[in-house]
Amino acid sequence: MNLKPLQDRILVQRVEEETKTKGGIIIPDTAKEKPAEGKIVAVGIGKLDKDGNRIALEVKVGDRVLFGKYSGTEVKIEGEEYLIMREDDVLGIIE
Repeated sequence: MNLKPLQDRILVQRVEEETKTKGGIIIPDTAKEKPAEGKIVAVGIGKLDKDGNRIALEVKVGDRVLFGKYSGTEVKIEGEEYLIMREDDVLGIIE
């Protein structure tokens, strides 16, 4: 894939949730919500502050992150679905 996000934007691929509950009940596709967890695939170089200095991103490629339910813009690249969002939309990094 040849997509490089600009400034403080990141490219995230959603992580699929389990299709079964802990009790063994299978959740149908129509009842599932889109996961708010993903893996960072690409990051921008950071944005500029008011003095023209580059502010580096805190996240990096490979991080698993949590983001808001309506965060980002959905895009389809080479048949795969991704989200492009600003680093500010990331709620936290899962370690």
